[in-house]
Amino acid sequence: MRLSILLATFISIMSVSGAMAARGTVFHDKNQNGQRDKGEPGIKNIGVSNGKEVTKTNDEGAWELPHDEDTIFFVIKPRDWSALLNKHNLPQFYYIHKPEGSPKKLKYKGLEPTGPLPESINFALSPKKEPDTFKAIFFGDPQPSTIKQINYIAHDIIAELVGTDAKFGVTLGDIMDNNLDLFPPSNANLALIGIPWYNLVGNHDINFDSQDDAGSDETFHRFFGPNYYSFDHGPVHFIVLDDVEWSGKRGNYKGGLDEDQLTFVKHDLALVPQEKLIVLMMHIPLINVGNRQKLYRLIEKRPYTMSISGHTHWHAHKLIDEKDGWKGKEPHHHIINVCVSGTWWKGNKDEVAIPHATMRDGAPNGYSIITFDGTKHTLDFKAARQPASYQLSIHAPDQIDPKNEKQQFIYVNVFNGSAKSKVKMRIGEGTDWIPLKKTVENDPYYVELRERETLNSKDGKTQLNPPSPSNHLWKVQIPAGIETGSHLIEIEATDHYGRPHKGNRIIRVEK
Repeated sequence: MRLSILLATFISIMSVSGAMAARGTVFHDKNQNGQRDKGEPGIKNIGVSNGKEVTKTNDEGAWELPHDEDTIFFVIKPRDWSALLNKHNLPQFYYIHKPEGSPKKLKYKGLEPTGPLPESINFALSPKKEPDTFKAIFFGDPQPSTIKQINYIAHDIIAELVGTDAKFGVTLGDIMDNNLDLFPPSNANLALIGIPWYNLVGNHDINFDSQDDAGSDETFHRFFGPNYYSFDHGPVHFIVLDDVEWSGKRGNYKGGLDEDQLTFVKHDLALVPQEKLIVLMMHIPLINVGNRQKLYRLIEKRPYTMSISGHTHWHAHKLIDEKDGWKGKEPHHHIINVCVSGTWWKGNKDEVAIPHATMRDGAPNGYSIITFDGTKHTLDFKAARQPASYQLSIHAPDQIDPKNEKQQFIYVNVFNGSAKSKVKMRIGEGTDWIPLKKTVENDPYYVELRERETLNSKDGKTQLNPPSPSNHLWKVQIPAGIETGSHLIEIEATDHYGRPHKGNRIIRVEK
């Protein structure tokens, strides 16, 4: 009899897969102290995951999941609830079970041993109303390697965001440029913006001394928790992905998603209604993820999806269609986000000693603010320390001859433009508008800037990286027959969302 009781007890703590089970509760943290106190009830129907399986809490808020000796459990934050924030405004929605801790030989410290699994892993949530329409901030690649560059970010970007009405922010990977000791001052600066901040792992945020991909995120885990997870805000479901696959050799990585992660996405989406907008967030652009077809199969039947990444140090709107194996009814909108560090904090310094850091596509460094409204979104490109109206640049010669014998062009870089954009110009009031043609080539402004800075540098070496073909560039050959004198070039352009933007430039015609 005693043996059968012991056997029954043993069986009851086994999961379906045969692993030992972890248990806990998601509860209403009324006093917001992170601890479950008397009178704080459990919350039902809340998703909890071990990074692979996803379960929902029962009527008492209880959950149970299998685990191994290296498992991160996390709650999937639902709409109208918020997770506890630490002193750096980083959401505390996870529990790491790693009894032995991280390997001690790592250059950058990982996790201390967590010890035995607690009897109950409890996740605290507090109610917070979330409207259908809200804003979020997206940083691509801040990528500082020194404390001086941490200061650049503070003065160039963070200061102007303090007091924002955005509900949360996201750094899309490459939080650092290999120096993981800089996580603390970076987090402290970002906390001053005053909103919750989520983080993705990038290829410069990993432990290069790890022998495999599984161990490459040990320091990231210490500061930010799981390297992939999901949460709701308002009517939108956000999924954070880790698409950096580390080979164990410095500089040798590729874009990909491991099977556990894909399994998590499958199980996570099974609990998300079809009418929700799904936003996938990753570091390496989706078009460069080797096994992206597996991800496509999980999302392409949904009516509302979009994704956003960083990594490239240029900005673009990509419409993924059948040419890339996408089988959805409409093309999938993927955004490669404007970069905080621009061209890796390179370029001549301005009057406040910050490099101009122009991106390789000729657009300025900065960040995005996305307004979500139900199943729709609108992205605002924000150049660092520039007015919100600064949305395009015009490249044209200062003067031409009346016949334009050199066949010179006018180029317009619409920073937030795409294949959906329209650009036109006129030279002089009352003249006809002339359409510009979209082109994919190096922005001549960036090319000339790079050449000029190289020529003027003391050691003859360029400060800027080679240009990258711009995805938002338009051009037109200057027409012949313009009267001599000074003329105003007027530009009218629309961005990816059809919103109008204007710009002017002066040109002289001389014999």
